[in-house]
Amino acid sequence: QVKLVESGGGSVQSGGSLRLSCTASGDTESGYCMGWFRQAPGKEREGVAVIWTSGGITYYPNSGNDRFTISQDAAKNMVYLQMNNLEAEDTGMYYCAADHSQCTVVEDVTWWGQGTQVTVSS
Repeated sequence: QVKLVESGGGSVQSGGSLRLSCTASGDTESGYCMGWFRQAPGKEREGVAVIWTSGGITYYPNSGNDRFTISQDAAKNMVYLQMNNLEAEDTGMYYCAADHSQCTVVEDVTWWGQGTQVTVSS
């Protein structure tokens, strides 16, 4: 069992930056997949960025988006999502996700955080 707690959401103007944090607790001894997903109003939840904690390998489902960067502090069991040059279309609820193996798509995720709201005004 893994518990995930996000923080760092908020309201910013277009072009601004935010950094989201996710703290994992529980069964975190072995390496696992952690990721960020977002869900805009009326839309499906989609993957934003993924990192495998044991090797630090990252994956971005939307390869055309170079404004977001996922990173980790393995010693603290924390994962971050740095979001730069934010656009109104980035508005939504951002969720931290984890699985012992894969977490690149919603169907693979076992554990979810409660979500943190990001609102970007144009």
